[in-house]
Amino acid sequence: MNKFTRYFDWHLPGQRILKTCVAVTLCLIFYMLRGYRGETMPAEAAITAVICMQPFVHRTTENGLNRFMGTIIGAVWGFLFLLLMMSFPAIGKNRLVLYLLMGLGTLVTMHTAVLIRRADTSGLAAIVFICVVIAYPDIEDPLDQAFHRILGVMVGTTVATVVNAMSLPRVKQRDRVFFVPTMNLTTDQFAQLSPPVLFRLERLFQDGATICLMSKHAPAFHTSQLAHVKYTAPMIVMDGAAIYDANENVYLATTNICPASSRWLMKRLEGYSYFVYTVHRDRNCIYHHGEMTDLERSVYTQLKRSPYRYYLDDDHFSLSDVVYIKIVTTGDEADRIQRELEPMLEKMKLRSIVRPQAGLAEGCSLYFYAIHADMPHAQAHLLHLMKQENPDLEMHEIIEEKAYLTEHDAIRLLKRLKNAYEPTVLSTWIKAISGK
Repeated sequence: MNKFTRYFDWHLPGQRILKTCVAVTLCLIFYMLRGYRGETMPAEAAITAVICMQPFVHRTTENGLNRFMGTIIGAVWGFLFLLLMMSFPAIGKNRLVLYLLMGLGTLVTMHTAVLIRRADTSGLAAIVFICVVIAYPDIEDPLDQAFHRILGVMVGTTVATVVNAMSLPRVKQRDRVFFVPTMNLTTDQFAQLSPPVLFRLERLFQDGATICLMSKHAPAFHTSQLAHVKYTAPMIVMDGAAIYDANENVYLATTNICPASSRWLMKRLEGYSYFVYTVHRDRNCIYHHGEMTDLERSVYTQLKRSPYRYYLDDDHFSLSDVVYIKIVTTGDEADRIQRELEPMLEKMKLRSIVRPQAGLAEGCSLYFYAIHADMPHAQAHLLHLMKQENPDLEMHEIIEEKAYLTEHDAIRLLKRLKNAYEPTVLSTWIKAISGK
């Protein structure tokens, strides 16, 4: 994907912007066909279409109704004001008196909107009143002025409502695999996906989007929340160390620590308390070594409740099954152990990472993985596996730079995913023109 294409992934106009463009164009064409050439009335219709266009049709209709009522109130009082001025032209000869009367007319117009329980339209009614009367005395037909003001609003409202009710043609991207980090969807492994986020994610799965969820943790949390969902792609779990098929409950691949490196690491950690995470016969088996600390016990109490994990209290496991080793401790201690072992890690084909431990206010976890057990390698491996069935598959990442902050951020990310999976025909054309 080149930089130009990547730019348009982020900057293509949304559906509301495109619909607004269409609505404004139709309003201007309507007035062109009626013989207008840029007078204020086409502007009235176009501005109404812009204001009335909302993300949802019912809001467009509601907004259009309010604008129509405000326009009626303002236009009627403007018409009556012009009749008064034309019936008694002497009143308007003094500019100060004329403007004082216009101010009084504004008050009456706004108060009328309040009296008929349309207070939200009072400001708009005042604007329309001023637009109708401000050109006095250079107005020949007050009825015509008021009529065209109302017509412009009706045209803009109708066009905006009809255009908003129409869906722009979209094309589903069946040949894309969308990689989505779970850290952008929820706070941590113990937190539940919020109902709006869960709903949007389920809809995307149901619509056929090929989505690979990427997690730093074992698949237990995600499979328990989305147990009734039919996944469209395997998951990448354990920080890229494993690929898991949640539909079949099997591990398609794991990047294990080699036995020699596991043996070396456990020898260096002698005297420490740690967990050994293994995958054996498609089961995530977790062994504990040493005397369990208070920090470990609080985490263990939460994790052992999951039916997708198997905690064992012995050390009888095969070194060839070790996926990663984890120490739960304080942040300072984790940093100290990491610094102590870092000079030898690359030689032993290992990598380490320290991150906050979910469920602990001040605790951290220090993880040790095989050096190539990471997300990029797992993505490439999964794409290779999936291309055996569909050679045209392409990778598409939907990632936020920051981890989950609010529900709004997660929903925004899923909206980006939906737009990438079902882009409008216009955006597809632009990408085609840009050239891949």
